[in-house]
Amino acid sequence: MPRDRFFITRVGVAGDRVSLAPADARKLVTVLRRRTGDAVQIVDAAGVAFAAQLEIEGKTVHAVLGLPLPGEPAETGLRIVLAQAIPKGQKMDFIVEKATELGVAAIVPLRSLRVTGERTGEHKHERWQRIARSAAQQAGRARVPTVEPEAGWDELRADFARYDRVYLPWEDARGGGSLRERFEADAGRGGPVLIVIGPEGGFSAAEVAGAETAGAVPVSLGSRILRTETAALVVVTAFLYARGEL
Repeated sequence: MPRDRFFITRVGVAGDRVSLAPADARKLVTVLRRRTGDAVQIVDAAGVAFAAQLEIEGKTVHAVLGLPLPGEPAETGLRIVLAQAIPKGQKMDFIVEKATELGVAAIVPLRSLRVTGERTGEHKHERWQRIARSAAQQAGRARVPTVEPEAGWDELRADFARYDRVYLPWEDARGGGSLRERFEADAGRGGPVLIVIGPEGGFSAAEVAGAETAGAVPVSLGSRILRTETAALVVVTAFLYARGEL
């Protein structure tokens, strides 16, 4: 079975001849050195993976879809959204990539009180979406996570009601308990989950109080202070493990 996986933005059926995105075409021709007739996997907008054969004409690449591939798609049974306070430098690139590999459904760049990273323009948003797409291909996922537009703290808090649970890791958390205790206690819940990760300077007490009022559950990450990019992956991984997804 071919391992190289690429996404198209329409629903396909066996026998279709589909065009690949320019970035994917460049990767196939210049990086992977693929040729006409080589086998790849194509995933359509419905998350169905097809065996496919390439047709390469210069810089243009098409694929002819074969039969759908057997097996379950590599997606979690849970909808996890990661709201990540925007860190300095290129740390967000790393977070988007690794959160995608783990299986999150969406990523929300967050601007809370102590965020010091620069404003995210269209170019950064497009970059993060490309990183998510590439990571989804590498991980064999059936869907590419959506990188949402940058959200402010009040804007994000207003959306808490859309989720079954909102987890807020915080160094001063008391009543929420440890990750293990909280995730085990919530094991029977199956609705969408929002994980909110603070900036390098942490959340303010006022932000946490407002989040609790809106329904968030503060949780502790233990006695050690984790960097924001570490905290994001620890919490997502612990949640998936507690739900039997790892």
